[in-house]
Amino acid sequence: MIDILRSEWTKIRSVRSTVWTLAATVGLMVGLSALLSFSVKNVADGPVPGLQAIAASLQGIMFAQVAIATLGVLVISSEYRTGGIHTSLMSVPRRMRLLTGKLVVFGATSLVVSALASAAALGVGVAFTQPPALELGEVVRALVGASLYLTACGLFGLGLGTLVRHTPGAIVAAIALMLVLPQLVNQLPGQWGRLVAEHFTTNAGLLLVVGEGSDSLSPWGGFGVYLAWVAVATLAGAVLMQRRDA
Repeated sequence: MIDILRSEWTKIRSVRSTVWTLAATVGLMVGLSALLSFSVKNVADGPVPGLQAIAASLQGIMFAQVAIATLGVLVISSEYRTGGIHTSLMSVPRRMRLLTGKLVVFGATSLVVSALASAAALGVGVAFTQPPALELGEVVRALVGASLYLTACGLFGLGLGTLVRHTPGAIVAAIALMLVLPQLVNQLPGQWGRLVAEHFTTNAGLLLVVGEGSDSLSPWGGFGVYLAWVAVATLAGAVLMQRRDA
């Protein structure tokens, strides 16, 4: 297993698109944090409350989630596009071990990058808004929540990439499931519609970032629901990877 992890790490760090996509994730988090925090500071009548400053700092996560999910897709779909998957499967005939190696290496990489991007976004945002007071517990909660949420988005992309195998198709599926459909299901009428909306992918996952629960989910409960979506996509991809020809 160590050789598989080492091989996957070599693939991730040696591909130019990986570096650029990770840089885009950090850039979106920090750049939008600066822009939105500057705007919040300018329109505020007085000092910006600490919770509002933290929320403005992390607004870039809505776009950064797409960037890191795209990288998750590319981790496996690029091998299908170039034919490199044949070499990978010749080296590691047990396909689930290969997929596990990708999940572990990419998950660890995206967690580190997400934590750095979230910390930088919070630092820049607070520097612009200059709130009179910040609770350390809220800062840690926001940092942990944003880091875990972005990592889950990346793993969701990897699961969809394994399932679809076609890069544009998987990226479109990721954008639809993470950005477009969550907004549409929010318009569903009635109690059942509200229940579906609260449990739909990023609607549930973002509860951990904002630190507030919905009518039926706590922040950690919402993140658990989002992980269930990630697990379903990954397991479906694993089953098809096991059954289909490379």
